[in-house]
Amino acid sequence: MTKIIEGYLKVAPAVMFDGDVATIDSQSVYYRQLNEAVRDAIAAGAKTVRLTRVNGQRYIGTGVAGSDVRIEIDGVPGSDMAMFMDGPTVVVSGNAQDGVGNTMNAGRVIINGDAGDVIGYGMRGGTVLIRGDVGYRVGIHMKAYESMRPTVVCGGKARDFFGEYMAGGMLVLLGMDTQFPDQPLVGSFCGTGMHGGVIYLRGSVEEWQIGKECGIFIADEADMVELGPVLKDWCETFGRDYDEAVSVPFTKLVPVSHRPYGKLYAPM
Repeated sequence: MTKIIEGYLKVAPAVMFDGDVATIDSQSVYYRQLNEAVRDAIAAGAKTVRLTRVNGQRYIGTGVAGSDVRIEIDGVPGSDMAMFMDGPTVVVSGNAQDGVGNTMNAGRVIINGDAGDVIGYGMRGGTVLIRGDVGYRVGIHMKAYESMRPTVVCGGKARDFFGEYMAGGMLVLLGMDTQFPDQPLVGSFCGTGMHGGVIYLRGSVEEWQIGKECGIFIADEADMVELGPVLKDWCETFGRDYDEAVSVPFTKLVPVSHRPYGKLYAPM
């Protein structure tokens, strides 16, 4: 007898192989069985895994390794997609939920829609490209180590605490593809607790929106040398015009201290 959990069937889905491409129908499949099927397909030699009719299954791509692996998702994946991922490319046809790239080590995530909260939480490497809007606390605790420098580019607008406690990497917000044209580019407390990395915001922001731990600057030519390839990548990925992307000056946020709360927790 088939067991039903949370509205999903706890049964292994069928995997159809065509050379090194595996297709999995995800409709009503419980997330554990779906993720086991993805890992089994890769172990069997699949280089591309196509998931159809995804509807909220979480942890897709979690812990998967290999720079030659590609996961294509048709539907809306659940939380913590690409968590701990180390190398693969994940492409989502539409929107994604919370926690994309949580503690991701390496790889590439492309979301052709909007995404939820805490995108890139503790992210250590790799790239996340989002076409549209994002939620709260995007880029929280992002890190960098030696040559590893995580990058998150959001094409729309963001809510509060963008880049909170950021410790490394690059976080970019463009405001170009948004459902909310009348709202500010970013919410309140942007960069609060920031002590590493850099945030680039396309356009201007009010000082009250920015955490007191941040220095606020207009991006100069040297900054655009750093930012330019990242913008070109986003534009080429989503078919947008690079000249339009750089037609508006960018605001650059960097931390003014590497220990913003040191005096609160330890005597000096």
